[in-house]
Amino acid sequence: MGQKSKPNLPPAKGKPAPKEKEQVVEPTGPTVEDLFATLDKAVKADDFRNIVKVSDQILAKEPNCVEAKHCKVVALIQENEISQALQVIESTRIAGLDLTFQKAYCLYRIGRLPAALIALKGLERNVNVLQLEAQILYRNGDWEECISSYETLFKQHKVVANDLKTNIVAAYVVGGRAAEVPSLMETLKVHPRSGFEIAHNAACALVEKGEFAKAEELLMMAHRIGQEALIEEDVPEEDIEDDLAPISVQLAYVQQMLGRFEEAIGSYNAILKRKPADAPSLAVATNNLIALKGSRDLFDSLKKTEKLLEKKDASQKLQLAENLENRLTMRQKEALCFNRCLLLLHSNKLDQAREFTSSLSKTFPDNPIPAILSASLLWKENKAQKADELLADFAEKHEDVGKDVHFVRAQAAAAAGNYLLAAKCLEQITSARNKPGMIATLVALKSKGGIVKEAETVLDEAIQYWDSYMGDEDQTSVLESILQEAAAFKLKHNKMEAAAKVYERLMKSSSPVVKSEALHGLVASYAYTNPDKAAEYEKQLPPLRGVSGLDVEALEKVPPWLLNVKRGRAAEEAGEKKEHRAENDKPKKKRKRKPLYPKGFDPANPGPPPDPERWLPRKERSSYRPKKGKRNQAPIRGSQGSVAREKSGDMSAAASNGPGPDSGKSVGGKASAPEIPKPTPPAHRGKKKGRH
Repeated sequence: MGQKSKPNLPPAKGKPAPKEKEQVVEPTGPTVEDLFATLDKAVKADDFRNIVKVSDQILAKEPNCVEAKHCKVVALIQENEISQALQVIESTRIAGLDLTFQKAYCLYRIGRLPAALIALKGLERNVNVLQLEAQILYRNGDWEECISSYETLFKQHKVVANDLKTNIVAAYVVGGRAAEVPSLMETLKVHPRSGFEIAHNAACALVEKGEFAKAEELLMMAHRIGQEALIEEDVPEEDIEDDLAPISVQLAYVQQMLGRFEEAIGSYNAILKRKPADAPSLAVATNNLIALKGSRDLFDSLKKTEKLLEKKDASQKLQLAENLENRLTMRQKEALCFNRCLLLLHSNKLDQAREFTSSLSKTFPDNPIPAILSASLLWKENKAQKADELLADFAEKHEDVGKDVHFVRAQAAAAAGNYLLAAKCLEQITSARNKPGMIATLVALKSKGGIVKEAETVLDEAIQYWDSYMGDEDQTSVLESILQEAAAFKLKHNKMEAAAKVYERLMKSSSPVVKSEALHGLVASYAYTNPDKAAEYEKQLPPLRGVSGLDVEALEKVPPWLLNVKRGRAAEEAGEKKEHRAENDKPKKKRKRKPLYPKGFDPANPGPPPDPERWLPRKERSSYRPKKGKRNQAPIRGSQGSVAREKSGDMSAAASNGPGPDSGKSVGGKASAPEIPKPTPPAHRGKKKGRH
């Protein structure tokens, strides 16, 4: 314990108070000027650790030094100490120091995207702010606003950096505007050969448009350009593979989409074997390989997906691993999580799947797939009604994304034989109501459900809808196909007049095939309602090959019984021909094959026949006789001498009662012997060790 300090007493009256001696503090260590000189050297050398160290030394001497605090924050960000940098920023209250931009960047890096956007709102929209804002919007999935920020950079600030051009192309691709990428690249004056990153993004645009063959060529070119550029920069080989990992994964995906599955599996396995440092590429390769395998190697697939996800309990939202959460797009995150749930369903781990779907619905509340997965669980448990109610409730709350849910409901209802419910579910998808596939499905479902009139109404409404697109050639072909189906449907269900009207419209078609079918349909439909018209159209039909000079009136006058006689004669003639053919076709004699004997066997001297019981175990054969031994004898009792006498008595009894004339008839019976008095039990003796 230290000594207690004495209290300061007031000085005595009339005497002056003694003055305390002033202590002169001698400076220790380098001065602030020296530290700033050291800091300047560290900044020029990009020695960020030393910058942090020297900045701390300056702040120890001058806590409100603006330059030192600013240098420390920037150095921590450069060292990827983002959380520590944010902590320093939030604890700093220095006049004249504004670290709002650095704070927004730190919030962006740790994934707090809404907070980062709020932090940027009060700043001037200069080049750095717009660039960071565009990156935050890209990561948050606000593609249109992201593109708008990049366009402001190019138009107002005349930024021409290649990395920004690469970023805006990427925003167009993931934002659903891949078709505009070629014109955008012309505006930006960039070409796929400008760099491997821009070539990669251009290939991704082709993938989005479904042009996989062209995308493969562009990806191979991007890989080659990137390899050459990185080798020129003296980048180590391992780092080259890490930098080109996204291109390799995209190339494997293109192989998969082109149907070259074995090649794609080999490419994915090669990527996973290398274990690239780029975590998103590794995650995408893992997910795509699992999707290729399907229900094979479920245990291995589950094990791989576990490494990509972090989840503490069912009450929390799903979260990807730390190195993936802020680097994957929303589409990629959804694919990883949904595939994990499908694996649990395929593995029949229903409890885990139920818990997982609960977390999925919290993480992706507006996505229909968690609801569909929950319904799949209920169907597995034979709770079809609950599953349909769950999906119907979701579709009612999310009308904008309810289309997929209604399709699933319709499929489940049709599989269960409830065709009218399936049709009702499909009718709620108004955006696809008049598409050819939907029309055909609705007609088939309503016909199977027994409401033919409503099925006909579906066709009539579709014809009215497509009549408004008569000017377009593509739409005209769709209308003609619907008219053909409508006419055939009406003809099949005896709606002759209505069918004839539709066929009359088809006669105006420019296609000779359509006109020919319509002509046949007109003859068939008018034959019942207007025979004169049917005769007129019949004259336009081309003559039948091989049929000439046929008198139709004479054919009609032939009595029915004569037709039956002719048919009978034809049958008799056919039978006679068959009998004649049967006589000519005598059955061929089968050639007898010579028997195959074992090696060394002489059929002339076969010897004794083999034992029929040779396949049975030895103990189960009738000829088996067990060896006589002492194993089944009665236990020894009494003294040693009495045992010998007992044996001799038994033997004599057996001799005196020898076998009689009937002794061979009974098997297993006890031989009668005179009673032998039991010997008295001997005195207790201890057993010798080792004897039993």
